[in-house]
Amino acid sequence: MAMAMFVRRAASTRNAIAFLRICSSSSSSSLVVGRDFSHKATLRRAPDLDLRLPSSFLSRGFAKGKKSKDDSGMVDVSPDIGPTVKATATSQMESAIDALSRDLTKLRTGRAAPGMLDHIVVETGGLKMPLNHLALVSVLDPKTLSINPYDPDTVKELEKAIVSSPLGLNPKLDGQRLIASIPPLTKEHVQAMCKIVTKSSEVVKQSIRRARQKALDTIKKAASGLPKDEVKRLEKDVEELTKKFVKSADDMCKSKENEITTQA
Repeated sequence: MAMAMFVRRAASTRNAIAFLRICSSSSSSSLVVGRDFSHKATLRRAPDLDLRLPSSFLSRGFAKGKKSKDDSGMVDVSPDIGPTVKATATSQMESAIDALSRDLTKLRTGRAAPGMLDHIVVETGGLKMPLNHLALVSVLDPKTLSINPYDPDTVKELEKAIVSSPLGLNPKLDGQRLIASIPPLTKEHVQAMCKIVTKSSEVVKQSIRRARQKALDTIKKAASGLPKDEVKRLEKDVEELTKKFVKSADDMCKSKENEITTQA
């Protein structure tokens, strides 16, 4: 009994030593070790695996600007650029209209308006500041403006700036404020003002058309990934926006011309 156990242990030890020698001499990590029923070590090479991916897998669905289907049959849809394009164009066109409004307000007519002095720059204390940052301008009557400085010490600088402006006003000191009477417009002045209105109208229309062209360019760049009817709809929306803001500019300029000519 003891002898049999000794023989089995010796055989196991020899097999283990042979196994370690074979493993240490093998340089391939793909060798698989097995044992047969006679306790002799045998070696089998694992089959080589082809890990290359088909070219159709690598290229499928990655073409720029194209729609693709995944394995579930779902279609990738391009993002809706419509709201962004229209919002950007609207913002740019509104900015152009705002600029036109400010320019028209600067023009003197025969009627007093508080905004007609906003463009005047006053130099005080070595700094240049807009007049409406230094004084409160109000209308006393259709022909008279009141300029109330926030700091009474700046009244002289305010007077100088108003007199130097092309408005043709000569304010008078009234306590701590200035009073400016609006003189009647001459025929030459009316003609000059109308020309400025016409020029301002052309400038704002150019700005509106530039905003339109930028929107159309954006749509054109994204057109390859959008349905044709969607592209046409967006282009139509941009054209309608353009017409709307051009009409607004025309109405503002006609109103200003009418104000100038009727107040002369």
